[in-house]
Amino acid sequence: KSIIADLPDKTEMQAFCRLTKKQAVLYEQSVRKLAEALEGADGIERRGVILSFILRFKQICNHPAQWLSGGNYAPEESGKFLRLQGLCEEIAARQEKALIFTQFREMTEPLAGFLKTVFERPGLVLHGGVEVKKRKRLVDDFQREDGPPFFVLSLKAGGTGLNLTAASHVIHFDRWWNPAVENQATDRAFRIGQRKNVMVHKFVCQGTIEEKIDALIRDKTALAGEILEGGTAK
Repeated sequence: KSIIADLPDKTEMQAFCRLTKKQAVLYEQSVRKLAEALEGADGIERRGVILSFILRFKQICNHPAQWLSGGNYAPEESGKFLRLQGLCEEIAARQEKALIFTQFREMTEPLAGFLKTVFERPGLVLHGGVEVKKRKRLVDDFQREDGPPFFVLSLKAGGTGLNLTAASHVIHFDRWWNPAVENQATDRAFRIGQRKNVMVHKFVCQGTIEEKIDALIRDKTALAGEILEGGTAK
């Protein structure tokens, strides 16, 4: 913003979500299983156990079906889906567009299917399996004023190199450890050519590991800011 003076404003906020009863039961069961798995484990084995359970916790926070591989992504079973519904109903009512980022490729289609019912129009999906030559067509389609109202992207495939300034909302459905990766994804909308203020919504399930991840990201961002400000002062 200080370098490119004509950019509009960007506002970032946490969108806190509650676990549904089904999510809470699965999460609590997984916490107990983690404690059991760590008994007697040490070294590399312990690290592997912890990492596998972190993945499980994040999947449960997204939707029970992602962890259970059941295929039935009923919105009422996920606090995040319910929060997303309320948010996107407001976005649709204002006839604005949104980017939705997830680190999980398998979440892109369920999210797109759900959002189609919220916006009452189909959107677009981009993940690593989409052919490179098709990606430009998707971007051009989204950028049209009368184009699709939402774009669901995997963080890895859609987080860099795309110009998606038709969107004035960026939603991080699940969180990545590195704030720079999230910022790169946000910058698909907040970049030269953007004429609207951009709202960035970062989903966080309360009382879960996602709060720890959110705190870690904010600490890393604050540290980077302090380092940069210190360098400028010199």
